[in-house]
Amino acid sequence: MSTLKQQTDAQIEKSRQAKPEFMQSMDELMAKAHEFEQGSDAIDVGQQAPKFTLPSAQGQQVTLTELSAKGPVVVTFYRGDWCPYCNLQLRALQSVLDDIHAAGAELVAISPQVPDDSLSESEISQLAFTVLSDQDAQVAASYGVAWEVPELILQHMRKDRGLDLANINNGNGSVLPIPATFVLNAQGEVIWRFVDVDYRTRAEPADIIAALKAEQDK
Repeated sequence: MSTLKQQTDAQIEKSRQAKPEFMQSMDELMAKAHEFEQGSDAIDVGQQAPKFTLPSAQGQQVTLTELSAKGPVVVTFYRGDWCPYCNLQLRALQSVLDDIHAAGAELVAISPQVPDDSLSESEISQLAFTVLSDQDAQVAASYGVAWEVPELILQHMRKDRGLDLANINNGNGSVLPIPATFVLNAQGEVIWRFVDVDYRTRAEPADIIAALKAEQDK
């Protein structure tokens, strides 16, 4: 079975073949974002994760406190179901969900999309973990991973993909989360994290499992 990185690398190559000029511009933009350390404000290992209450795709209010009561929690931020890299990541996480549960942990995925549009009904039925909606990106901001999307990406979304971010996110047309993953212990403390402003790079599920097992073995 291929790793998530192998899958995202394949998606990157596919995009390079289809839109080489755009991908070259993205390489330059991401290099500049790294240079200015965007994402450096993200909560770090050893810090307490901010609590939240957010609606699920089924309209239920879900709190971090409730999730943590069961044990460790994996919190992952993704851009939306329109993002192919996010979809690869969510499927990869679904494939290791049994391992996450075996480590006594819960998984929650958060995006700015409105609850009934974050995933289709068929996709939701295939995901056995909680999907939450952070429409104004305030929870992402509290975790230090809210990102003002550069015009280059917004223009690409509008012109090339016909996507209206303000409509998708119920009014929030310019802020997305940096795709980031945090592993929290039962006390809500960050014990592992992955934060990279380049949306094409994601936390490897095997590394998440390793962090959970290390916590379990303490």
